[in-house]
Amino acid sequence: MLQSRRSLATTFGAALLLLSSLFASLPAHAQARAGLLPDFTDLYERQGPAVVSIDVTQKARRQRFPDISEDDPFYEFFRRFGQIPRGGGPGGQREFETQSTGSGFILSGDGYIVTNAHVVDESTEVTVRLTDKREFVAKVVGTDKRTDVALLKIDAKDLPRVVIGDPDKLKVGEWVVAIGKPFGLENTMTAGIVSAKGRDLPQENLVPFIQTDVAINPGNSGGPLFNMKGEVVGINSLIYSRTGGYMGLAFAVPIDIAMNAVGQLRDKGRVTRGRIGVQIQELTKESAEAFGLKQPNGALVNGVEKDGPSAKAGIETGDVILKVDGREVRSSNELPRIITAIRPGTKITLTIWRKGAQKDIPVTVAEMKEDVASAQPRRGAPSPKEKAKPNRMGLVLSDLTDEQRKELDLKAGGVLVEDVVGVVRGNVQPGDVILAIIQKGAPLEARSAAQVNDLLAKLEKGASVTLQVRRGDNTFYTTLKLGNGEN
Repeated sequence: MLQSRRSLATTFGAALLLLSSLFASLPAHAQARAGLLPDFTDLYERQGPAVVSIDVTQKARRQRFPDISEDDPFYEFFRRFGQIPRGGGPGGQREFETQSTGSGFILSGDGYIVTNAHVVDESTEVTVRLTDKREFVAKVVGTDKRTDVALLKIDAKDLPRVVIGDPDKLKVGEWVVAIGKPFGLENTMTAGIVSAKGRDLPQENLVPFIQTDVAINPGNSGGPLFNMKGEVVGINSLIYSRTGGYMGLAFAVPIDIAMNAVGQLRDKGRVTRGRIGVQIQELTKESAEAFGLKQPNGALVNGVEKDGPSAKAGIETGDVILKVDGREVRSSNELPRIITAIRPGTKITLTIWRKGAQKDIPVTVAEMKEDVASAQPRRGAPSPKEKAKPNRMGLVLSDLTDEQRKELDLKAGGVLVEDVVGVVRGNVQPGDVILAIIQKGAPLEARSAAQVNDLLAKLEKGASVTLQVRRGDNTFYTTLKLGNGEN
């Protein structure tokens, strides 16, 4: 009996040893699936040498003396203590140097390095430090602020380099790691998961950011985001923080977006992008129904640039762009990313939805001009007439005067929103001009306040209506909803 127990214990111990060896031989991602935490040691040893630290010197200016008037009671005080030059007047500016740090990664063995554009912006000297302690003064080949990508070059050979991955294959919940120089601490590795993909951030619609909960801090900018295969899938670019430090929300530029910019920077030192000359907005469920679409997919055209590529091709306000060369446009945010990636001069086919039917229109892509100042919005002047009463939607409407139409460059039609009373479910504000009401997929011109008020009065409780609205120099569509308790 004792011998059989010993034999059983020996067999059980051997089984445990075998299972342990099997788990140890599994790759990190397989271990995670088996319920174990991943092991990042091999990834760090293989890819760590291809990550670099970047030190940047920048010149800044600040006022040497306070810019203070002779009439100011403190003028004599500052002059006596040497804060204002004799003779008065502005004291000029003093130039001084600032230092900042960032991260980057080696793209090729001959010394091309990728980082963020904001890391090297307005730099006078960029120093790259490798993991073997060698330092190089880098040349900035080019930067692209729209994608926050910069390409550097150092004079070196046979350098370790990263492997580029495919961010499209990333899955939410997948383990990812970052290596960089947070707070000046070189070669620091942090880990987390992919929190979301295709994240849109304010002021930037060309980058579908990868959101992670990897600890990213100042100094990590420009460093690589690795998947568990050791492939670079993104460039750590920014964080959301109320303190300036890590708060669990980090964002990386997908590496395919970055590599498109890198290729152009290496070839010609700048990035060119395509444009078709339209203003677009997102389709809501209600506005899709108003235009006769079953699903709110596509980009709704709310403005067409005069003499632009789309205007020449016949694209009209109110069209919904469904496809570009057969590629589906699932949301309005996708269209700029698709178009800007197309080489200027290329002829493409837009599949649009117009008045209940699909139509293919060929368009020749033009080149986007960067940093074009947008027109300042204008507002229609209030009507000199006695203010009307609000309609069912809470809008106080009036007819446009001839002077207002001339100012807005409208030949006919248009109804001015003088005031908004109560809670209005939709994007309408005083000064807006209603151009049309969308009915059964087709626009009905707004000719007078009485006509619009009459149409809204006929709506059933809980119904909605989509309007084409002019606000300053911008035109867009908005859907107003009538509450169930309203008359």
